[in-house]
Amino acid sequence: MGKKIWIGVAVVAVILVFKGISGYNNIVRYDVAVNEKWGQVQNVLQRRADLIPNLVQTVKGYASHEKEVLEHLADARAKLAGARTPEDTMKANADVSSALSRLLVVVENYPQLKADQTFIRLMDELAGAENRIAVERMRYNEAIGTFNTSIRVFPNSIIAGIAGFKTKTFFEAEAAAKAVPKVDFGK
Repeated sequence: MGKKIWIGVAVVAVILVFKGISGYNNIVRYDVAVNEKWGQVQNVLQRRADLIPNLVQTVKGYASHEKEVLEHLADARAKLAGARTPEDTMKANADVSSALSRLLVVVENYPQLKADQTFIRLMDELAGAENRIAVERMRYNEAIGTFNTSIRVFPNSIIAGIAGFKTKTFFEAEAAAKAVPKVDFGK
């Protein structure tokens, strides 16, 4: 009877070891997926950042005295390029979005600029880049959700704790995006 108990304990131990290895491998897969999705977010943010110098040059030709707005946009782009962590990148992205919004307000005062074919093309490319950013941000957040869930469920939570995995931060909309836009048809 004693031998059967030891065999049973050994079988259970082997099952638990394989379950632990499987759980660890799944966590690693999800972690890699998060990093892959973050790389794609960085890719589309860089694409948008690459459009900004051309946009600035086009606007300068029509609105050279809007120097402060253009400098703020250039500074925000530089911060985005220098960001090293997801948190820094998210903050820098919010600054770029804010600077682009201010630039678009300035553009409203220059009808000849809004009719310029180069400007129109750049704005179309920028709109496409913004759509890609939204899609990649959604995919990144989905991967984060899967990863965070995987390291919080039992028994993976034990494995994740031992292996040092921590929850990751979602790419959230900047605070300005949560504000209700003001619409004025009085013009």
